[in-house]
Amino acid sequence: LHFWLFLGISLAALLGNGLIITAIATDQHLHTPRDFFLLHLSLTDLGCICTTVPKAMHNSLWDTTTISYTGCAAQLWFFLFFISAEFSLLTIMCYDRYVAICKPLHYGTLLGSRACAHMAAAAWATGFLNALLHTANTFSLPLCQGNALGQFFCEIPHILKLSCSHSGYLREDGLIVVGACLSFGCFIFIVFSYVQIFRAVLRIPSKQGRHKAFSTCLPHLAVVSLFICTAAFAHLKPFSNSSPSLDLVVAVLYSVVPPALNPLIYSLRNQELQQAL
Repeated sequence: LHFWLFLGISLAALLGNGLIITAIATDQHLHTPRDFFLLHLSLTDLGCICTTVPKAMHNSLWDTTTISYTGCAAQLWFFLFFISAEFSLLTIMCYDRYVAICKPLHYGTLLGSRACAHMAAAAWATGFLNALLHTANTFSLPLCQGNALGQFFCEIPHILKLSCSHSGYLREDGLIVVGACLSFGCFIFIVFSYVQIFRAVLRIPSKQGRHKAFSTCLPHLAVVSLFICTAAFAHLKPFSNSSPSLDLVVAVLYSVVPPALNPLIYSLRNQELQQAL
């Protein structure tokens, strides 16, 4: 059951994100800032799925529960790299919607091709740096509490449970808190942007115009809310209150479900993308 469930989710994610990448790359009508960032978001979604799910499916199919130390470190680095880049891209896409609705006359200036390329590069660089810091610190800690993670992929909180280094544990906790503060800052920026967006939308005289504006914003808000809430719960909750089944469900919600749902959510209200597909 575990294997077939993950197989269905991964195939949906691969198909949906692959179609979006192909459509945006080949259709000239989709070479807009919004679709440019959507292409990069699909790349991060594919990376997240391909990093965690195949190994879990292999273990389920062959009835094993093992991963090498090097493989665990690589899996953690790639997962943090793609998930951090995805959150940065979601924040940038919120800025894109803010400029499109609140400052439409400045859209071409603020989100030109060079500015979009710089923002995308910054998102990938942020993911690289965040993954490097966390992976290097986490796997520098000595492990003395066994070697059972209790999760279907290598996740920082479960690795920290196995550590017996108090100073290293506090150092990684500090990195997590700093990352949480930066993520909270991005969340505040997203909330503030949507407050401004909704205020601008409510001033649109036509009902059709308001509906079109809301339809382009609400899917993004839904994706961001699911991603932030589940990831924050997974990494900031006390270890003492940790339930294995709850940890598994929460990990699936922020690491597996969004990559599968993002293509569906972003293509539902995008008429140009639907026509290209």
